[in-house]
Amino acid sequence: MSTSPADSSITTPIDARTGRVVVLDGDPHAGQSIVATLRLHGFDAQLANDVMHATTLVRHEVVSVVIADASSAARTFREFTERLHAASPSCVVIAASSDVTASRAIAWVRAGALDILAKPFDDAEIVLAVERAMQRSSLTTTRISSRPAASSHKVDASRGNISGIIGSDPQLQRALELGHAASTVRSTVLIQGESGTGKSMLARAIHRNSPRANMPFVELACGSVPETLLESELFGHVKGAFTGALADKKGRFLAAHGGTLFLDEINSASPIMQLKLLRVLQEKKFEAVGSDDTIEVDVRVIVASNQPLAQLVRDGRFREDLFYRVHVLPIDLPPLRDRPNDAQALAEHFLTVKSAEIGRTILGFTDTAMNAMRGYRWPGNVRELENAIERAALLCLTAHIGIEHLPSHVQRAESESPINDARAHADPIRFNLALEQPTHSEANTLAHAMRAPEREALRRALDANAWSRSRTAEALGINRTTLYRKMRDLGLDALRNSA
Repeated sequence: MSTSPADSSITTPIDARTGRVVVLDGDPHAGQSIVATLRLHGFDAQLANDVMHATTLVRHEVVSVVIADASSAARTFREFTERLHAASPSCVVIAASSDVTASRAIAWVRAGALDILAKPFDDAEIVLAVERAMQRSSLTTTRISSRPAASSHKVDASRGNISGIIGSDPQLQRALELGHAASTVRSTVLIQGESGTGKSMLARAIHRNSPRANMPFVELACGSVPETLLESELFGHVKGAFTGALADKKGRFLAAHGGTLFLDEINSASPIMQLKLLRVLQEKKFEAVGSDDTIEVDVRVIVASNQPLAQLVRDGRFREDLFYRVHVLPIDLPPLRDRPNDAQALAEHFLTVKSAEIGRTILGFTDTAMNAMRGYRWPGNVRELENAIERAALLCLTAHIGIEHLPSHVQRAESESPINDARAHADPIRFNLALEQPTHSEANTLAHAMRAPEREALRRALDANAWSRSRTAEALGINRTTLYRKMRDLGLDALRNSA
């Protein structure tokens, strides 16, 4: 039997129970009880461990409603709701408390709560409150999605790219051009790039600029879901399909009906799951776990991988037929280390955002700090840069962020930049004395345990090259500045001077 989403026994695409409910309660037992009640009534509910966990779920999952224990101070609750709305503007917050007064209720509503639940509450109260919140979330999502594309997500006519993604590097510009082309068709898109390069952001930009912009955008990181639960997450399940399946659940494919489904980390899918994905991509049909009814959906699929899929195919770790099914419009996002000139523009953008969030006026960066950021390789890419700027903004109490506000591993990159390499060549002894000494915390790392073997290896290399620093650096495959720093840190400069 084949059914369309409209008459599916699981649920319907537009429904009071669309989206996930996250519960955050200071009492884990009480929170779990709320989750159980909601699941019993057909809601997709999950318990959050803490504020950070709840925010992460809202940012990365399809979360419509958050039920939060509002017993904390009004200011703390306001900061929490603001963080949630920054992560997802359509997310609706319900405040729950065992001590509800008129003044507190007013404060919670002003802080961003849609509704107030006084503990203890019965099933009918919480179901009604969540259904009302779901409807509000759906309306908010529709308003956000239906904003004219030209207002903030337009295509930059000067470069032919999707705006909102920062960078002028030719490799990135080519990727954005392909993204703009992909937004005009419904073919499957494959975005490849290292973690933190902006694959999710590009997928969202493609959706926003597509004819499906007013329909749902649903995201799932395949690597974040246990293999035993991934099928249920994607295709849904019926009540009683397995232990713990207390109610029907709509999967991500059905939730994305009419819109776009973004499957991140598809390279982590097991062979069995790859086969099931191949079928739904070919036929646009699937069955929920525990059901014989076939459901047809209209979904545009964007997949992403943080490893080259072609290599995984050659290694026998990814199905070749699935590879060719998703490799219709491939887009490669370059790592940040391959576009160092974009680091400055990104850093300035993140500084504007983060300083506004914390309510400080920070004018920019010192030259030394900017040189360090340009010289650092950013293995975590744009995500790592954003985190570094947020940290620096919190530590900075002056008008400009200096190198001392950056993480220590980024600070060291400044000493190895081409500018300092020239300084070291001109006056190596004086330059080495000015280099940063290891911190106390660094002395207790694995690097400290390797100090003696490294010192001996470096001494032998110097002996083999008659203590010529240029020849030794060339033999070791490092630059002279790095060699000077290692000689100083390992006490070999003093040994040479005494020889």
